[in-house]
Amino acid sequence: MSGTDPLNGSGHHPIEITPPLLERWHDGTVPYVQERSSQRAGPEVLLVALVHGNEYSGACVLHDLLASQLLPQAGRITMIFANIVAFQSFDAKRPDASRYVEEDFNRVWSAEALDSGRSSLELQRARSLRPFVDRATHLLDLHSMHEPCEPLLITGMMPHHVAFAQSLGSAGQAVMDAGHKDGTRMRDYGDFGREHSDKIALLLEAGQHWQAASVRIARDVTLRFLLRAGSITLRDVQAAGLQSWLLPDQPSKAPILVTHAVVAKSMQFEFVAPFTGGELLPKAGTLIAYDDGHPITTPYDNCTLVMPSVRQLRPGVTTVRLGQRIPN
Repeated sequence: MSGTDPLNGSGHHPIEITPPLLERWHDGTVPYVQERSSQRAGPEVLLVALVHGNEYSGACVLHDLLASQLLPQAGRITMIFANIVAFQSFDAKRPDASRYVEEDFNRVWSAEALDSGRSSLELQRARSLRPFVDRATHLLDLHSMHEPCEPLLITGMMPHHVAFAQSLGSAGQAVMDAGHKDGTRMRDYGDFGREHSDKIALLLEAGQHWQAASVRIARDVTLRFLLRAGSITLRDVQAAGLQSWLLPDQPSKAPILVTHAVVAKSMQFEFVAPFTGGELLPKAGTLIAYDDGHPITTPYDNCTLVMPSVRQLRPGVTTVRLGQRIPN
């Protein structure tokens, strides 16, 4: 399985959704940060899109949510279009090239990086957004994936994040993981990653970047997240004309605990089959890939593949995560 999509000679998946026009949301407390407040005390909900500039299904959702005039019944809803400069460079002929400008925006969310003297476009933007992330009690970070895959809700390792994800009743498969070795994600920043904090953070992987289905999933999860956080009611959803965003309830699946991350050591990494994620491989030692001729096999029985992709292949990049289901 190479990095070129065999169904598309251009080397990327078909682009089914048009990038949203976001200029109307420029003026805010900080550019491309919009706040909607209630007179009643309540949760500080933060909805974030465009952490990666080519993942704009979430930006479509926030654009439409802002245009709908939906207001919180309690607390505040803050909506951020994060790496706007990367998004503005999006080119449908090279859609993967606008993921970031200088460095991955979703690897800079640690005090060490944010307080350092190091500078990049992404770090400067993260520092300007940091106060909004600091004050949030509930974070939903809207992402999508390189390859078509069932939607995932990345919860981190704390049980209360997992419980919140599973209470949504969405199609998202809860995935527990400890983050990335090459930097800290926003969903793991500060109190979001601390055991004794009651803050909630979820990262939605809605589906393939440019599939229309990813927008539908992101709409559903966003409304369910706001409802579950206590920001809005079903009556508010109906009054805003957004009831069609809610998809049928889905039964909760046992969460997947990521135990291993397979990191490419060479540019000669190839999967042995067209894996899309969610595959359950019953026997330990099952071959899944070769890295410069070296076999990569499953470490235990009943191993599940999570987000396999070589689309951004280079040494040091995670190509697939390996996990096992944890009984509810």
